[in-house]
Amino acid sequence: MSGVSVSDVVSGSRSLGRPFRWLWAAYAVSTFGTRLAFDAFPLIAVVVLGAGPQQVAALAAAGLAVGAVVAVPLGPWVEFRRKRPVMVAMDLVRCAVLLSVPVAYACGRLSFAQLLVVSIVMAAADITFRAAAGSCLKALVPPDDLLRANGRFEATTWTATMLGPPAGGAAIGLFGPVVTVTVDAVSHLLSALGVRAVGGGEPRPLRAVPVRPRAGDLAAGWRYILTSPGLRPLFLNTLLVNGLIMATAPLLAVLMLGDLGFAPWQYGLAFAVPCAGGLIGSRLAGPLVARFGEHRVLVGSGVLRVCWSVGLAFVGPGTGGLVLVMAVEFGLIASAGVFNPVSATRRLGLTPAGRVARTLTAWTVSTKLATAALTALWGLLAGLTSPRTAIALAGVLLLATPLLLVCPGRGPGSGGGPRRRAPGTRGRG
Repeated sequence: MSGVSVSDVVSGSRSLGRPFRWLWAAYAVSTFGTRLAFDAFPLIAVVVLGAGPQQVAALAAAGLAVGAVVAVPLGPWVEFRRKRPVMVAMDLVRCAVLLSVPVAYACGRLSFAQLLVVSIVMAAADITFRAAAGSCLKALVPPDDLLRANGRFEATTWTATMLGPPAGGAAIGLFGPVVTVTVDAVSHLLSALGVRAVGGGEPRPLRAVPVRPRAGDLAAGWRYILTSPGLRPLFLNTLLVNGLIMATAPLLAVLMLGDLGFAPWQYGLAFAVPCAGGLIGSRLAGPLVARFGEHRVLVGSGVLRVCWSVGLAFVGPGTGGLVLVMAVEFGLIASAGVFNPVSATRRLGLTPAGRVARTLTAWTVSTKLATAALTALWGLLAGLTSPRTAIALAGVLLLATPLLLVCPGRGPGSGGGPRRRAPGTRGRG
């Protein structure tokens, strides 16, 4: 790393600058708001609207899948515009649609259809915001500082995941079912103000905005990913690993809360405490890359993060079962805490500035659709067999996914040594 010592990486003392601090603050406040409102819509659907399991499942799946499809043409739209105004607009859209829920609830007009529409808009706006944010950070942070920046985002994510849901549950108990949605809406408003405070000029994209989306622009992100020897294996690995892990989440809830008789607070504790592993992993990512190189750390953490899930098939009742879940989740999350910022840095390092928004949109849309499809498929599998059997099969399949990372191509940034700055590029993870 040119100009960066190992001690700088370990200590994290070197400042990334005022613009990054504002961007980080915006991310932190919206992430905490979102985690505070974790599972708020299913809860509102059940408690307020009397929805059944099928409706709740449809709310989660349809919002994810339809929102992802809606976001597809927004990738080229973002690519050819200044990114920070897009981020502010998406934050304001999310604030507005979320606020419609407590307003409708107060007026006695809240409906399942409204929750479904809000879920779709939120999913599409989230994908669009992420695509713009990737390009924004690529311009703000020099390549040598990308891993440090991504590590801070990763640490923030796991801190919010650890603290947000328990606090949200307490707030709902004290103030009612829509309070966390209101807080989440305000968090997006504050995020918009933070993005605005980044300041400084933002260059206009080189290419003019097309009159209407073209098929070539819509497919450009996928075409670039699938033809890149460095990105393609990472992309396929991400689809499979994220999808298989998330597909087992509802099955584990059924197993623990139903068959094994765990109390809801025990279930929440089992997944909140291990998030500390994400903080540890995100702090280790930089020092590990400085010592062993990006590629070795990516492969090593990619292997470690899939070695744990099969253990969930052996969960039993009582304290022993609870400790087993916490140990498995801690190992998985700590490994992911290392893998995620390194993977994000690799991804942006291999993506030219003029392709970032379309590539990130294609990546996120594909991940969400794959997760929705695998979740539905594993639900059918659990119905035909049992939740424990389906969890075990996902764990076994996960063990094969690191094969995609072993030989990810020898494009820029895929080597085993320390990252080098590509001539004339700036990156973000």
